Amino acid sequence: MSQTSADTTLKATAGYSIEEGNAASKNAYQWAQKTFSTRAGKPGEPAQDLAGGFSNEIRFGAERLGIGSDGIGTKIEVAERMDRYDTLGYDLIAMVADDLVVAGFVPTNLSNIIDVNTLNYEVVDELMRGLHDAAQFSQMAVTGGEIAELGNRIGGYPGAKMNFNWCSTAVGVLHPSLERPLSGANVRAGQAVVALRSPSFRSNGYSLARRALTKAFGEAWHTAPYTGTDAAAFHNYAWNNPLASSGAPAPMERGPGGEVTWGDVMLAPSLIYSPGVAAVLDAGLPLHAAAHITGGGIADNFKRVLKNGLGAELNHLFEPLPAMQQLAELAGITPTEAYLYWNMGNGMLLVTDEDQAEAVAASVRGNGYAAQVAGRITAGPGVTLRVGAGELRYT
Repeated sequence: MSQTSADTTLKATAGYSIEEGNAASKNAYQWAQKTFSTRAGKPGEPAQDLAGGFSNEIRFGAERLGIGSDGIGTKIEVAERMDRYDTLGYDLIAMVADDLVVAGFVPTNLSNIIDVNTLNYEVVDELMRGLHDAAQFSQMAVTGGEIAELGNRIGGYPGAKMNFNWCSTAVGVLHPSLERPLSGANVRAGQAVVALRSPSFRSNGYSLARRALTKAFGEAWHTAPYTGTDAAAFHNYAWNNPLASSGAPAPMERGPGGEVTWGDVMLAPSLIYSPGVAAVLDAGLPLHAAAHITGGGIADNFKRVLKNGLGAELNHLFEPLPAMQQLAELAGITPTEAYLYWNMGNGMLLVTDEDQAEAVAASVRGNGYAAQVAGRITAGPGVTLRVGAGELRYT
């Protein structure tokens, strides 16, 4: 199935269209690009050649900074349902920090805005405590922010202490080993692809997930027991990765029997990859491009750095989380479609030289992340995934 036909089929299921979102973003960027001339030759001049990514370069003399913005979407409703808010800071930082690092920028600072219906001090305190912990892990400073009370302009889960939306803008500095940002311009056929494992859904594809879970378990789906083989990993979010030793959220209070619920699964925080990727560059290892696997899945995000007619064959990706496989069955979608909406166990892809691929994977593993060589860059276009469910082709 092509991505186009899958997207058309899924719009009714998920409630939104990846293709329409990409088209709207492209149009918005074109309008934004028309403003670049206002800073031409001045401090803050934007790069003109990084279209297609989720961050951009701004120049201040010899200093090259990166800037990007994002939010955490409808994952917020899961926190409202679970009445737990200290994990969302990891998602907020991951969405912007990892967008920066795939372009070669080391994230340094973040500003955030919380739009609320009615302010609740305790919820904001819990949000900011989690943001503090995530910032400590990612070595970022939270240097600005605002809380706006917007009344009935903000909605969410009924009965929550506070309904809100949370977005941020982050900046970073180009890694000193790089002469220019990573854009995919130096990707060549025959280079290798290294995959970094994702232990959660991160912060994407939640509209589809919530619809499927509501249909399967009813309005209180977040209380439905999750009995997958990976249930223990969601018991306290202390999987074997950097979060476990870097101020990860404390174990949650459990209900009778301490069972893991679908709410626990969907609230699991994003793993922040930026420190591990920066360490690859610190070690002097070659990195030609990188892709942060968010909405649109592996194919849509990886194609952003596959330029000049190049493609990829990925034969050794990490397996999807059992929770993702179960959710795909509940949603009634095919593996081809599931790989468009969720990361399916792979949160980031790195492109490096073939003879350095194992060294790059070892560097990432040395910093506490799970990584493995997953495939190679091809001379022809399209992304082919050879996974347990079969061969999936995206053109």
